[in-house]
Amino acid sequence: MKNIYLDNKRYHTLNHFYQNKFGCKVCKISLNAGLSCPNIDGTLGYGGCIYCSKSGSGEYGGDVNDDLVTQFNKVKSVIDKKWKNAKYIPYFQAHTNTYASVDVLREMYESVLCLDNVVGLSIATRCDAISDEVFDYLCDLNKRTFLTIELGLQTIHEDTSKLINRCHTLECFENMVKRLKKHKIHTVVHIINGLPYETKEMMLETVKYLDKLKVDGIKIHMLNIVRGTKLAKMYEEEKFSLLTKDEYVDITCDQIELLSPNVVIHRASSDPKKEDLIEPTWLVKKFGVLNDIDKELRRRNTYQGFRKSILNKQRQILEINLKNNDIVVDATVGNGNDTLFLANLVKDGYVYGFDIQKIAISNTKKLLDDNNVTNYTLINKSHEFIFQELSNLKSKVTAVVYNLGYLPKGDKSIVTKEETTIKSIKEAFKLLNNKGFILVVVYPHLEGKKEAQAIKKLKFKDMEINEYHNDDNVEAPYLIEIKKNSKQKDA
Repeated sequence: MKNIYLDNKRYHTLNHFYQNKFGCKVCKISLNAGLSCPNIDGTLGYGGCIYCSKSGSGEYGGDVNDDLVTQFNKVKSVIDKKWKNAKYIPYFQAHTNTYASVDVLREMYESVLCLDNVVGLSIATRCDAISDEVFDYLCDLNKRTFLTIELGLQTIHEDTSKLINRCHTLECFENMVKRLKKHKIHTVVHIINGLPYETKEMMLETVKYLDKLKVDGIKIHMLNIVRGTKLAKMYEEEKFSLLTKDEYVDITCDQIELLSPNVVIHRASSDPKKEDLIEPTWLVKKFGVLNDIDKELRRRNTYQGFRKSILNKQRQILEINLKNNDIVVDATVGNGNDTLFLANLVKDGYVYGFDIQKIAISNTKKLLDDNNVTNYTLINKSHEFIFQELSNLKSKVTAVVYNLGYLPKGDKSIVTKEETTIKSIKEAFKLLNNKGFILVVVYPHLEGKKEAQAIKKLKFKDMEINEYHNDDNVEAPYLIEIKKNSKQKDA
C-alpha cells in the first residue's frame, strides 16, 4: 500500500476526512469563548496543567474581547480569499468549552452554528467537565450538525498524569469516550509526546490504548515549553530531557503505524507561537516537522495501520525485493489475495500457486481472471511437492511465500502440518536464486506453534532466519523470513 490518502500523505489527514464527508474544502475557525477550567479555578485543581499557557492552549483563537460571531467573521474573511467555496467548522479551542451552564453553552454554540456555510461544531473539553445536562444538549446538537468533541488526555500513565496535574483518572476518561461513542458523537483525543520522563514505549502504549478504544481521531502534539507556565519553571530547575526532532519524528511515525487506518489524524505536530516558545526551538518550523514525518514514512515504506497486520510487513519485503521479471511461488494460495499481489508485482515474470484444496484453487483462479491476470499457473497439490512440480526452476525462483494455517472462511479442520510444511520449505530452498528468500506467516495455534519451532530449527548452508512481530500480543501471527546469505558459512 502506498499513498492512500489525499495530500500525498501516508496517513488519514483531517483534510481527507472532510473532503470525503462534505465533498469540499472545510476549514476550522478557532474561537475563544472566555471560559475557564475546573482544573484552574479550584473545582478540581489550581493553576491548570503545568504546560497550559495563559491562553488555555488557544493561541490561535480569536480575541476574547470580541463576540464569537465577530471572531468567526474576522478569520472567515481571510480564508474566503483563498478558498471561495469553503465550508466552516467553528472550533471552541481555548480552555474547557463545556464548563458552563447549558444556557450559556447554548447561546455560544447556536450563535455560530446558524452562520452561513457552517457544517459542524468542534468543542475542546475535558472528560470530567461534561455534566449530564450538557451531555443531553450535545446529543441534541449531534442530531442537527456534525459535532466533534475533543478530549484532552495527553498520556495514559498515572505518574505522568499526576506530574502534569491533569486531575482526572484514566477510568473517567474511558467512561466518557465510551459514552460519547455510544451516542455516535465524533470523538477526538489529544496526546503529547515527550512529556517529562516518559519513554518511547510509554508513548506508544498511549496510542495502542486509544486505538483499542476505537476513538475517531487523534491530535499528536510535541511537548512545548512556553513562557509563564509551571512547566517552564520545572524545566529551568530540572533540565529534563526533551525529544530531538529526529526522536519525535521516529516516535510519531511508529504511532501512525500502530493506528487503525480509519482513525483521523487531526494534527501530527505542535504549533506554538515563536515569541512564547522556550524549547524545543525546532517546533517553530511546523511544516518542516510534517515534511520529515512524510519523508520517514516513505523511507520506511510504511503507512497508517502498517503494524495492524503482519501481512503488511510481508508485502513490504516483497515490494522492496522483487523485480518486474522475477519468478515467484505462492505455496498456499488460499483465496488468492497473495497470489494476485505477487502477480501484480512481477507483471513480466511469473507466479506459481499451490493449494491442496480445490476450492482454494477455484477461488484464486476466479480472482486472478477477474483482475485480468494471465502470468500464473495454479497447481492443485500440497506444497510438499513444490520441487517435484517445479524442478526445472531450480535456482531461478526469487521468492516463495507461505501463509500457514487454514483456508479463511473454509474448513478449519484442514490445516497445514509441521511435517509437510518443513518438507516443503526444504524443497523450496533448492529453487531459490542467489537473492532468493522465503516468507512464512505463522499462527500461534497448537499446530502453528509446532510449525514455527520446526522452521526455526532448520539449518541450510548460506541461510539466514529473521523474525518480525507487529504486536505485543503473543497470540498474534508473525513472520519468519528465510533468505540466502552468501557470507554465512556452513551451519
